[in-house]
Amino acid sequence: MTLESIADGVVTTDMRGCVTYLNPAAEALCGWQRMEAAGRPVDEVVPLRDEVSQQRLENPVHQLRRGGGGGTQPLEVVLLQPSAEARSVELRATALRSAAGRLIGSVLVLHDVTTTRALAKQLSYQAVHDPLTGLPNRALLHDRILQAVTTAERHGHRLALLYLDLDRFKHINDTLGHPVGDKLLAQVARRLLGCVRPTDTVSRQGGDEFAILLTEEESLEAVANLAAQIVQRIAAPYRVVAHELHISTSMGISVFPEDGRDPEELVRHADIAMYHAKQAGRDNFQFFIPEMNQRAMERLHLEHDLRRALERQELMLQFQPQVSLKSRLVVGAEALLRWRHGAQGMIPPDRFIPVAEDSGLILEIGDWVLAEACRQTQAWRLAGLPELRIAVNVSAAQFRRPTIIRSIRKALEASGLPPRLLELELTESMVMTEAAALTRLNELRALGIRLSIDDFGTGYSSLSYLKQLPVDDLKIDQAFVRDISSDPNDAAIVQAIIRMGHTLHLSIVAEGVESQEALEFLAENDCDSVQGYYLSRPLEGADFERFVVTRGR
Repeated sequence: MTLESIADGVVTTDMRGCVTYLNPAAEALCGWQRMEAAGRPVDEVVPLRDEVSQQRLENPVHQLRRGGGGGTQPLEVVLLQPSAEARSVELRATALRSAAGRLIGSVLVLHDVTTTRALAKQLSYQAVHDPLTGLPNRALLHDRILQAVTTAERHGHRLALLYLDLDRFKHINDTLGHPVGDKLLAQVARRLLGCVRPTDTVSRQGGDEFAILLTEEESLEAVANLAAQIVQRIAAPYRVVAHELHISTSMGISVFPEDGRDPEELVRHADIAMYHAKQAGRDNFQFFIPEMNQRAMERLHLEHDLRRALERQELMLQFQPQVSLKSRLVVGAEALLRWRHGAQGMIPPDRFIPVAEDSGLILEIGDWVLAEACRQTQAWRLAGLPELRIAVNVSAAQFRRPTIIRSIRKALEASGLPPRLLELELTESMVMTEAAALTRLNELRALGIRLSIDDFGTGYSSLSYLKQLPVDDLKIDQAFVRDISSDPNDAAIVQAIIRMGHTLHLSIVAEGVESQEALEFLAENDCDSVQGYYLSRPLEGADFERFVVTRGR
């Protein structure tokens, strides 16, 4: 009765290897009824195939006889079913003996492991593949590089590793949402697969980073040609959920054996070369060269020192005066971040600001700049200087951060500075391409602070969108101001921006004023205020205070 109810299939045979009994589980598993199977050879009723050799197994009774009647070890085999798909089973055969101990047949126990095996296979696949794209993940790529290096060393082949990062992919996620971003990543994966051979490996490393392992590459020219093809292919338009999207890629390439002899070194060097491709303007590829490693180490040390710059009080602000063209008096200042390194002296902003942005330190540093600018401006106010507006640049990461309102409110309350004297400078690309920009701008405006569009004219300059924005000022980029006295095109652009801004009831600030001719041109065209080296370089706090007093404000 017990055999009738257990989940495992049980089959008994006589000494000839013919079936004498099947329990219900065996009937279901083998597709035979007990009466039909009786007397038939067991290898006809239970046709088994070795999973490794793919050979049919011999009658278990013969095995038992050769083994002296001892049982067999559990064996994973494939059960062939003519009318259904094959099943994976665990087989155990034991001797069936009479009361006197004589061998009279065998007992086969069949444990169906098909579902368990499929689940294990699925889990094994998921462990080494990216769930979004189905591509090999970082772990599997490591193993394949290791295998490829071993083969390349044996046969004297070269192999190449291409490391790709999609340029400004985060902007798509932020504006259109992660579902759209995920669909775009899947399309990118398909394009990459279409560029390589079946023997090559395309891997998703995480986020918007991919890697391609090219095996047996004898020619660097062939690698370069493929890299150029991939850059071009990625740049072609995408259609995702009714959106036409454009994206580019920056790629770094390392080559075995020149650039590394193990997976870690090849990946690291390709990643370094990719970073240099981004620095070179994006949408291009760069081969790794040893000098890049030195620059990467310098950048790593710079990031390490920057993390400690705040606690060491090495960061400071300088203030560039903004002068009214009507009164010729100082009406405000732009706060500019500077780093006086303990060992290296003054480090230019174009060296450390990108490091701060890439490492995420820009958020902590941005909060410090905001608090320090408010503190210093309120200190001037309490010292008897007339009220001056302080303009603070806001990074894209700060603008997107939900806590920006709390940070501004905290800086204002801690310093006591009236909100009307704080102005945030935002770039066109931030406010005209961020999906939630208008909502965020209204939230900022509700604090009572001023808002300014910085570097106007170099970005999107969408007038239809600009008129919806709750901003107070436009800052004309210095690229147009510098040559307005000698370049008719720049002069026309500046005139147009001033007229348009005034039509929208905005105040116009020109930056980068470096000559008397530029100053006069801007005054004649009703620009409201200016800043630049012709008037004053950025000054430290005490020097700025003296500058204001000297000019009568």
